Amino acid sequence: MKMGIMMIRRTIQDEIEQSLFKGKAIIIYGARQVGKTTLILAIQKSASVPSIYLNCDEPDIRRSLSDKTSTELKMLVGGNKLVLIDEAQRVGTIGLTIKLLTDTAPDIQVIATGSSSFELSSRIEEPLTGRKREFRLYPFSLTELGQIYSPLEVRRIAERCMIFGLYPEIINTPEAAETALREIAGSYLYKDILTLQQIRNTEALERLVQSVALQIGHQVSYHELAQQVGVDKKTIESYLRILEQSFIIFRLGSFSRNLRNELKKSRKIYFVDTGIRNAIINNFNPPELRNDIGSLWENFVIAERLKRNHNQQLFPHAYFWRSHQKQEIDYLEELNGELRGYEIKWRENRMKIPVGFSSAYPDCPVSLINRENMMEFVG
Repeated sequence: MKMGIMMIRRTIQDEIEQSLFKGKAIIIYGARQVGKTTLILAIQKSASVPSIYLNCDEPDIRRSLSDKTSTELKMLVGGNKLVLIDEAQRVGTIGLTIKLLTDTAPDIQVIATGSSSFELSSRIEEPLTGRKREFRLYPFSLTELGQIYSPLEVRRIAERCMIFGLYPEIINTPEAAETALREIAGSYLYKDILTLQQIRNTEALERLVQSVALQIGHQVSYHELAQQVGVDKKTIESYLRILEQSFIIFRLGSFSRNLRNELKKSRKIYFVDTGIRNAIINNFNPPELRNDIGSLWENFVIAERLKRNHNQQLFPHAYFWRSHQKQEIDYLEELNGELRGYEIKWRENRMKIPVGFSSAYPDCPVSLINRENMMEFVG
């Protein structure tokens, strides 16, 4: 069965629609091609008020939104009550523009999207303090695919999604997945980010992304990355921050209550979409032919959990745990003072909780997440 993008309603659409006309601008962050435009056009279609869509990739639209007075902006908007501003980070003064519309025309609802949280948030943070509600849109989640697939079918295609990811274009045209992924990874990673962030050392960024892609599920040393890439540690930290704010990667810190045997400053880096990661290392082999299947599965499951949490507007602190004796818990969440641990396994149906962890945190339950129960964890 071939899926169509428009058939899948994004989980956060309901929450966004419930937030409309409450006196705050709506900001939707997400990487390019995850479906931001499709989402806001769906919201526009279901809205019962006049609306206008403004695409800031168009030079004339950018000019019409840049350095304008409230009077000029009202003339642009006309009688429309819902204003959709796509790729808003392309407008240098977008924060002030949205502030003027929100302050001087309280009956107008602005929804703005941006592909880089760094670019957009830096331009709206001060002007829109207390005047905005933020959302993140990720590639499709397995739960969202459940709208058109049965639970059994979702379980069956999960392995393919681990290999090729869940970008809408990949789901919509699976027969061209490899080509599409290479285009997305290439154009976004090495074109948009380099242009937006004015990064001049293209080769260093490419080497860094390759190195990180080969180390998913493992502790990462910024010092070692700097040596591998050939730049200083400060540059590595800057590039990783840009990749994270562009929704390519996310980082987990190590959990510690300052016990002597715990690692305190260690990091793990994962990709938001495992298809992008596999495109970067040029490996689309099936699970049975991979030597990285354990790490890839761990990345896939944690990324799906990340989507689940954001889609449900849950914001736990996420960590991993590791001791100097190399004992480890793959994933931890702390929410409302409650700590829970998870061991993520591809094949195993049993787990052994490290003694160092169970003795230090006897009240923390640890669950095994494998292929049998993964959907309960990410649903």
